[in-house]
Amino acid sequence: MNPKERKFWSGNVAVAEGALAAGIDFYAGYPITPSSEIMEHMARELPRRGGIFLQAEDEIAAIFLLLGASWADAKPITATSGPGFSLMQEGLGIAVMTETPLLVVDVMRAGPGTGQASKAAQGDLLQARWGRHGDQILPVFAPASVQDCFELTVFAVNTAERLRTPVVLLSDELLAHTWETVQVPTDVERVERRRPQDHEPAFGSPDPKIPPPMPRLGEGHALLVTGSTHDPWGFRRTSDPKTHRELVERLWNKIWLNRENLFRYEAVDVEGAEVGVVAYGSVARSALAAKKLLGGKVQVAVVVLKTLWPLAEEPIAALAERAKAILVPELSLGQLLWDVERIAAGRCPVVGFSKIGGGLPIYPEELAQKILEVRG
Repeated sequence: MNPKERKFWSGNVAVAEGALAAGIDFYAGYPITPSSEIMEHMARELPRRGGIFLQAEDEIAAIFLLLGASWADAKPITATSGPGFSLMQEGLGIAVMTETPLLVVDVMRAGPGTGQASKAAQGDLLQARWGRHGDQILPVFAPASVQDCFELTVFAVNTAERLRTPVVLLSDELLAHTWETVQVPTDVERVERRRPQDHEPAFGSPDPKIPPPMPRLGEGHALLVTGSTHDPWGFRRTSDPKTHRELVERLWNKIWLNRENLFRYEAVDVEGAEVGVVAYGSVARSALAAKKLLGGKVQVAVVVLKTLWPLAEEPIAALAERAKAILVPELSLGQLLWDVERIAAGRCPVVGFSKIGGGLPIYPEELAQKILEVRG
C-alpha cells in the first residue's frame, strides 16, 4: 500500500487536488456556484505546478478551450453547475465525436433555469447521460464522500485518457461543501493517452474495446479533426451510411464494452435484506446513516452507486432478488428511480423518495422513517 498523507479538505478542494494529482495541467472555466471553489483552487494552484489557468467569457468558450487544449497535448478539466453544464452540451458532443479526452465536473444545484443558486439537488443525472444529440455515450461518475471526490476524480481523469473520451463527474452542493479528512497517497496512478505506432489511424481501431491512438500535434501526423462523420483517417464521409454506422458503433463500444472496468459501487449487507436502498452522492450518506439509526430493527441493505453510466445491473438485480422492497431516495423528482424499476423487473416493489427545494438534504431520520413505511 502506498504511504498516505492526511488532509482536511472540502469536496470541491478534493476534486481540484484529485485532478492535479492525476496530471491535469489545463483549466478553463467560468465561475458558478456551488462549484466556484474548484475554479478558485485551480486559479491559485495550477500555475504554481506548471499548468495553465484561463477564465473564459462563458461556459461555451470554456468547453471548447478544453477541446483545443486536449489536442495540444494538455490534460484539461472544467467545473460548472446546472446552467453552465447545459451550455457545454454541444462541446461535449463534439468531444465524443472527435474522441477528445477531458473532464467536466458538474456540482449539481436546483433547477430548471437559474433555479435556486447554490442549493443542493440531483436533477442533472439524465442530462449527464443523454444531454447530447445523436447516439453517444460517455462515462459518468458520482462521489459519495470527500475521499471519493479525490479518488474518483483521479479515476475520471485516467478514464478519459485511457478511453479517449470526455468524462463527467457529478457532485452536488452538500458534498462540495462538506469538510472531511482525506487519505492522500503519495503515489497516484497517471494514465497517458496511447500514441500511434506504425501509421495507425487516429480514428479507427480493429478492436472495439480499444480506442485508437491520439497523435500529438507537431510530430509529423497529418491530422484531420472534425465533428462530422469521418473515416479512420479523419476524412469527412457525411454521405456514407456504412462509415457513419461503423464510427458511431465504435464510439459506443469502446465505452460500453469496458463497463466492467468502469463500474464502481459499494454494497452493504445485501444478504438477508428486508429493505434495500439504492442511492448516490450525498444522499447515499443519509442512507448509510439511516441504516445505522434503525439499529437492526429492519435489515437494511444499501447499494451506493459511484458509476452512474454505464450502469452495471448486477448489484441492483441481486438486491431485487433478496429484498422485499427497494427504496430509491433522490434530491430530484426521480431519475435513478427509472433505472432501478427497469432492473428490478417486478421482482420486488420499487419505491421512490423525492425531495426538492431549498437545498435541504434527505435527513437520515426521515429516510429511516420511510424505510419503516416501506417494510410495512
